[in-house]
Amino acid sequence: MQSILSKPLPIPRFLWLLPLLFLQPGLSHAQRRFELADISRLVNVSDPQLSPDGKSILVVVSRPNLATNRHDAEVVLVDVTTARQRTLVADRPTVKQPRWSPTGDRVAFLARIGTGKDAHTQLFVQNLASGDVRQLTTAVANVQLYAWSPDGTALAYSAADAPANAAEISRGNDSFEVGNGSVTLTAPPAPDHLWLVSATNGQPARRLTSGPLSLPDDSSAPFSWAPDGRTLACVLRPSAQTGDQETAVYTLDVATGAVRELPNTPHRVDLPAYSPDGRWLSYQTPREPPYFESLEFDVVPATGGPARHLCRPLDRNLQRAIWSPDGKSLFVGGNDGSTVSIWQQELNGKSQKLKLGAVSPNGSYWVEMAVGRRNAVALTANEPGRPAELYYMASPTASPRRLTDFNHETAALALGRMEAVEWQSDNLHPDGILTYPPDFDPAKKYPLVLMMHGGPSNASRTAFYGLGQAVAAHGYVVFQPNYRGSDNLGYAFQRAIRDDAGTGPGRDVLAGIAALEQRGWVDTSRIALSGASYGGFMTAWLMGESRRWRCAVAAASVVDLLDSYNLSDNNIANAGHYGPSPWLSAENLAHYRAQSPISRATRWRTPTLILHNVGDFRVPISNSYKLYHALKDNHVPVRFVAFPISAHVPSDPVRSAEWNRLWLDWLDQYLK
Repeated sequence: MQSILSKPLPIPRFLWLLPLLFLQPGLSHAQRRFELADISRLVNVSDPQLSPDGKSILVVVSRPNLATNRHDAEVVLVDVTTARQRTLVADRPTVKQPRWSPTGDRVAFLARIGTGKDAHTQLFVQNLASGDVRQLTTAVANVQLYAWSPDGTALAYSAADAPANAAEISRGNDSFEVGNGSVTLTAPPAPDHLWLVSATNGQPARRLTSGPLSLPDDSSAPFSWAPDGRTLACVLRPSAQTGDQETAVYTLDVATGAVRELPNTPHRVDLPAYSPDGRWLSYQTPREPPYFESLEFDVVPATGGPARHLCRPLDRNLQRAIWSPDGKSLFVGGNDGSTVSIWQQELNGKSQKLKLGAVSPNGSYWVEMAVGRRNAVALTANEPGRPAELYYMASPTASPRRLTDFNHETAALALGRMEAVEWQSDNLHPDGILTYPPDFDPAKKYPLVLMMHGGPSNASRTAFYGLGQAVAAHGYVVFQPNYRGSDNLGYAFQRAIRDDAGTGPGRDVLAGIAALEQRGWVDTSRIALSGASYGGFMTAWLMGESRRWRCAVAAASVVDLLDSYNLSDNNIANAGHYGPSPWLSAENLAHYRAQSPISRATRWRTPTLILHNVGDFRVPISNSYKLYHALKDNHVPVRFVAFPISAHVPSDPVRSAEWNRLWLDWLDQYLK
């Protein structure tokens, strides 16, 4: 859940789901099916970085380690011409964020050092010629993000301060004032500040910002160097509390530390970036603040001035923007129909979509890409039958060329064919993704398993999905509907969820199921609901429909919007979807309750597995306790499994594997 998814038939009035993409060949009997355990063998390839000379690409290659319950990562250098690989940083399992120096002779990276409470992520730099590695920082908290200065002599980085009352806390005097944050907090959140450290002389880091203003802790790039190296543009919010989301763009004088708010910019901004010539500044902002639908990138003069809504004609929720080297265009990306697209958006208003074919760039609320000399593009991406790999495009008009094959073993398995489909619901045309069993026969009947995405500002795509493939391999057709509120079909479709959290999206999903049933292969007596986060919201909402579902899996599910408003980390952001504060009027309160799945609790009769993390900051576990008791008290079969961690969903290998096993076992119990 984010801040925080043709010809008409005469009777009934549905649209046939169109087979837009058939992306897997027929099953060979010699091939083994994808299994749940294969998810733990997937290699993640991420964070591509093109070298300044355009000849090499850095990527982070990560492998699950069930024995140590961590993801072992290394930095790999890949030659663009030959695809030869060289492991650059090894034996540092937590390595991340490799970044070339401007001259290309050094690579910086982050890695965790120390043990127990003294372990922190620090900044390192490696000389490529000698291989020598130097630790640059000794921060008292984790270094979060960093960026090389344009001349390569220094790096700016972000990190939180140690508590000012650390001695008092150590003796038990650790009470704190609660602010506008998550119920899971056990201490006041510390502001993230900017620091400057030399890349060469070993001097201690110099503080650049202080006080209550904080970089947003959920941003992937909240600051950017001006080309002259004298100024940083940064996004700051009033405090470290996650609910205080009125961010603004500031310019920071590196020499003096003076901070100035950029005039005339909106107070819902992120990802500031200077153009290569320093004339312009781009930033991400929602089309209609304070709502979070339809993020776009504006361009303003670097000193402030009227904004140009450069990307609005694309009509997509854009998650990433990178300036071209000549400063004449932005490369922007986001969900687009059944895939992720990248556009080259010129400052003169013209745009072109890159021809990626079946290649879908990676990234969760992000787009994994880099732009280099002559507008070459590097991206980590996947295809329906191939997990993440590194791809390269010599120009925006070239076809993607795959440079790595880390997941060749998975690609050789018998995988379920994926198909993009669409249908009509009200006056909208939602779409979704089907994944078929490897030996699918349309003359037979199959259980249908809905796997609904979170967000709701997100979308399911024709991209490799491990759990979806494992479910399909058990003989089920997986249906991932992109209900209204999903961010892949434009502004009107995304904003259609406002003040209508369940009813409208629910109609979209039901219309999609009805259209699938027209195909003849759906076993209508064996349909299962499942989803995590907002997908869990949709699961609980649809459980209140009159039709009978065979079973449900509700993971990290929102069932009470009042809990989301009062207890979650993105509490105030929820008002953008569900309406103004429920505590401003009796009407507002009633509106929140009517939109909550818990309002349908007396209708719930579906056997349900509940999965939730105890310390879930995004969707407090109180939601699942309400779901559990509503089912239990009505004698509906229910199982509630909690994980004692502070995360929205598990990310470590062991808990992720158990989460997936419980999910699939529950489906098998009721669908086999």
